[in-house]
Amino acid sequence: MKIIHFSDTHLGFTDLDITNEEGINQREADFYQVFSDVCDAIIKIKPDFVIHTGDLFHRASPSNRAITFALKELKRVERLNIPFIIIAGNHSTPRTSASSPILEALSTLDNVKAVFSQQYEKVEFEDIIFHALPHINDERIIDGELDSIDKNINPKKKNIMMMHCSVGAHYLMHEFGEWVYPKDREDIFEKMDYVALGHWHGFGNVGKHKNVYYSGSTERTSSSDKRNDKGYVIVELAEDKVTIAHHPITLRKSLEFSIDADKYEEQIASLDLSDCKEALVEVKLFNLTSATSIDITNKEITEIFDKALHVKVKREFKEIESSAIDGDIESISLESYFISHIKESVSDDAEQKRLASKAKELFALYEEVADDTN
Repeated sequence: MKIIHFSDTHLGFTDLDITNEEGINQREADFYQVFSDVCDAIIKIKPDFVIHTGDLFHRASPSNRAITFALKELKRVERLNIPFIIIAGNHSTPRTSASSPILEALSTLDNVKAVFSQQYEKVEFEDIIFHALPHINDERIIDGELDSIDKNINPKKKNIMMMHCSVGAHYLMHEFGEWVYPKDREDIFEKMDYVALGHWHGFGNVGKHKNVYYSGSTERTSSSDKRNDKGYVIVELAEDKVTIAHHPITLRKSLEFSIDADKYEEQIASLDLSDCKEALVEVKLFNLTSATSIDITNKEITEIFDKALHVKVKREFKEIESSAIDGDIESISLESYFISHIKESVSDDAEQKRLASKAKELFALYEEVADDTN
């Protein structure tokens, strides 16, 4: 018996304010592309079952485009007559009972079973049971739902548990509504053939449990997520053996460069930019002083990586004690603090004046933009 497990597809996610030729946010289009890639794999592999462990959509009220796209892709898979079980995650679960769950829209598909009512549901077939526990807003009822799962385990069949949560604090995403699986109920895992998890965006086995896995997300929802192991899991259930294999999918490249400001010209000249085309690039400038930070502009960095889709610049300053400032830093303006820092760290009077003048121009421009925005 073969099962494809994937999760956290976050359809409708947008970022960066960059649009493609069709006028669609480019990062939104990236999420659609990898979802299609997984559906292509399902159609090629033809597993016995497909399971999705939450956050099909990025929001509880996704855009019409996201809903339309999801329905079209799921219909492609449905033609194979493969049962497809989807549970709701915290992103696609309304925060109030007044809102209708978006996964209810999937009820029009004959082979798709969506579980979204914030309670346990048993999805049973001839030789396998899927114990589906969607996201639940009220943690007080979780223990009772786990009791229901425990009572419905059938040792004569294969048992698959599906959840969207953190199994241990290590897997917290620090998001609204997420919940941690109670440690004293982990005995249930031992009664399952496989525990399919969603919520954590990295692929991997959980703790001591050899049968408990996060499939990970299919794309990156944060620039801090540099993982390339995005994809889906193939679970093969034999009579006395479970085989779990992760299959990565191709993502837009995410690259990171670190540049020492003290060796700026030298390191810029030696950069290998061959992989940067259409990539997401993060450049970390470290060992900065006030002087070098003003002279190295974000525009200059962006022009160096001109083939990239997007360039994010992070700045790390040298630790210099500020004897020029007395009292609480919060009591002075950022502009005054910055100019004082220039005076402290730059010894040449002419250079001090040049940098201070440039700093004042930049802060004046910032205030002008802020006023226009407000």
